[in-house]
Amino acid sequence: MHPPPQDLVALLAQRHAMPALAGWVALPGGQTNRAWRVQVDGGSWVVKLFARQDDNPLFPNSASDEARMLRLLAPGGLAPRLIDEVETPHGSCLIYEHAEGAPWQDDPALAARALARLHRQEAPEGLRRLEGGSASLSAEIERIIGLLPAPEQKRLLALRPEGLVPPARALALLHGDPVPGNMIVNGAQVTLIDWQCPGVGDPVEDLAIFLSPAMQLIYRGRPLSEAERAAFLDAYGDPNIRKRIAALAPWHHWRMAAYCAWKAAQDCAEYEAAEALEIAALTA
Repeated sequence: MHPPPQDLVALLAQRHAMPALAGWVALPGGQTNRAWRVQVDGGSWVVKLFARQDDNPLFPNSASDEARMLRLLAPGGLAPRLIDEVETPHGSCLIYEHAEGAPWQDDPALAARALARLHRQEAPEGLRRLEGGSASLSAEIERIIGLLPAPEQKRLLALRPEGLVPPARALALLHGDPVPGNMIVNGAQVTLIDWQCPGVGDPVEDLAIFLSPAMQLIYRGRPLSEAERAAFLDAYGDPNIRKRIAALAPWHHWRMAAYCAWKAAQDCAEYEAAEALEIAALTA
């Protein structure tokens, strides 16, 4: 894990009387940005330094969008409280309160209720739109596949699902990346973190990412069991959601397989097994 830049430590010491370098502890889990936990008088803060360039084809990386979401959702407990937003020579930097607890592991109902609550919030203007539907998903997947070597492209394009599913009629505020590592559980409270890719769109977009066998494998070590999946859908509380999840599942598995292939091509070897899980689900 990389230490923070010395000039960043000095800058934040001036702005917030933060401690010297020895008081910064690198946080694990981030796949794109760097983050540290810093003890301050009266609590614990996170300093998140955003990567200057990020070519991730599925998960955007916007510091300004994350700051907006923290301001909007922290009062209700769905997100940490934002302390400061700073532009530095190393990239955008956010400082927010550290969410006490541990990443989600084994209570699907807690995760489902947190996402259901989020999806009932009023969405601000200006967020990316993710209306879902098979045509939109297919275009997105083809863009991801186009980033891969020719043999990989041919292999994945052969898995294209058939059929047509329309876009969602009712849109909701989306987290965009609700994997287990971005859900911090403290008793019955769930705080969502890493808000750099929010959107407005089909609620199934968020649900599919949480339910993804690949994302569950990467972030907690194993996919959901059938019982866990059922408990999650029951607790979400929308009797119509199962049908839409099932209808769009082939495209969501195809997209995640393509994304895992892209990650594996970036030397993230753990995504090879994750891709295999998505292909198995797609072709079952």
